[in-house]
Amino acid sequence: MTARCERWLARAAAAHPSTPAIVRGERRVDYATLHAASERFAAALVDGAGLADGERCVVFLENSVEAAVGVFGTLRAGGVFSVINPTTKADKLAFVLGDCGAAVLLTQTSLLPVALSAVARAPGLRCVVVVDGDDDIERAGDIGPAGVGGDGSDVSAEPGARLTSYARFLAAADPSRLPAQVGIDTDLAMLVYTSGSTGNPKGVMMTHANVRFAATSITGYLQASADDVVLSVLPLAFDYGLYQLLMCVKLGATLVLEKSFAFPQKVLPLLASEGVTAFPLVPTMAALIVQLGNFDPAWARSVRYLTNTAAALPPAHILRLQELFPAARVYSMYGMTESKRCTWLPPGELARRPDSVGIAIPGTQAWVADEAGRQVPAGVVGELVVRGGHVMQGYWNNAEATARTLRPGRYPWERVLHTGDLFRMDAEGFLYFVGRKDDILKTRGEKVSPKEVENVLYAMHGVREAALVGVPDPVLGHALKALLVVDDPGIDARAVIAHCRAHLEEFMVPRTVEFRDALPKTGTGKIRRSELQAEAEGRQVAEA
Repeated sequence: MTARCERWLARAAAAHPSTPAIVRGERRVDYATLHAASERFAAALVDGAGLADGERCVVFLENSVEAAVGVFGTLRAGGVFSVINPTTKADKLAFVLGDCGAAVLLTQTSLLPVALSAVARAPGLRCVVVVDGDDDIERAGDIGPAGVGGDGSDVSAEPGARLTSYARFLAAADPSRLPAQVGIDTDLAMLVYTSGSTGNPKGVMMTHANVRFAATSITGYLQASADDVVLSVLPLAFDYGLYQLLMCVKLGATLVLEKSFAFPQKVLPLLASEGVTAFPLVPTMAALIVQLGNFDPAWARSVRYLTNTAAALPPAHILRLQELFPAARVYSMYGMTESKRCTWLPPGELARRPDSVGIAIPGTQAWVADEAGRQVPAGVVGELVVRGGHVMQGYWNNAEATARTLRPGRYPWERVLHTGDLFRMDAEGFLYFVGRKDDILKTRGEKVSPKEVENVLYAMHGVREAALVGVPDPVLGHALKALLVVDDPGIDARAVIAHCRAHLEEFMVPRTVEFRDALPKTGTGKIRRSELQAEAEGRQVAEA
């Protein structure tokens, strides 16, 4: 029997048909309903969109039930899904659609202007499916969203993709025509696009076996179970958020899915009202929680564990979280999209080493290596190297970047992950994050390519030179700062930030802007970003 990930949903629906799978606002969708909708979406992909095994479906939606249907329906159809952040602008979405050769795009009415602008530059796309608000997946009617035929009819989306409503797309499908199973577990399951130093995002390739291995290891050390109720405000486009969905379905647990943590006072009461047992955090969320002056102890009573990744929590925040959630275990972790999760710190070790990100997750190995790939002694700083069944297959359409990151391992057939991050290990084998080897900055748990932001800055009239640096911030990880040389004295910081906000996701927008007469350069005229970054961090850098 195949161990592909879509089987998790089938098993959960058989074992727990009436258990809520997803709670989204007022909607409560049980496993039987989610499974039926995913089967119908899969049939529609095959019969209505002609999706072949291994073809890609891009999910460009806010956190929603329909996004979950898109994920599991694509897998059931034998396809590969890629969830894209709903704040993504048209240029990047067009790149992703073209890079992965997407056949289908699942989006929503509010995102349709951005989606159609991107579709116009993705000639290979065959079908655009549009969710109109919160579609009722318990029925399938001929209701056409704005921009689709008002009578529910399909229209053409230039340059030729068919544009149809989600409800109409599902209504025409016949799930009984689906084969009992498709493919095997070494098939590609998903592409997770992550920022790269070239400015273009890279598609991380994960097979069903990769996803199963990571989810099994993580749920094991978290001691997660079907009784869990997980509250997630993390975007499904963020692999930390995506795995909350995948792991809940694997276990048959309940996912309480919110769009954001912008209003903590509206989200936190859900911990009590929904009986939440697990609450995944990133440092920005933790900072907001510990600063609340009116935290209700009732909110924390059912929570059994908190998790954190993206960046280490300040020790003071860990202590405060333990006070606010006295019955909860706190897990400090480190990961990267290329292997999902690398390390975890057993909660019992928090008091002894609060600044450690722990040890390799179960079933894997991690060590610190020098430039030649040799393991270094305890206390010596080097690059973190990871091996295990969670390591990606490579970057889609990017053999050069793949070769830099996946290198020969212990066996002739093995490739191990060179993370590009600097670590040290203590004498007991616990790992400590030191810094990043490349230029990628991490802010609010998201990777930011300076090159990508700089390209947007350079597109602003009057900007002559631009560099993006990260100023160390205890909450954000890095606060983004734009350094500019301008020809137009009328340009001010407010205009620069507004320009970036119009062209970039919010987490990529610089928080501050500094104007200079010149930026340091190499002999060939290249801006010395490493020197500027060192300056931002208050340290010296050797002359290159």
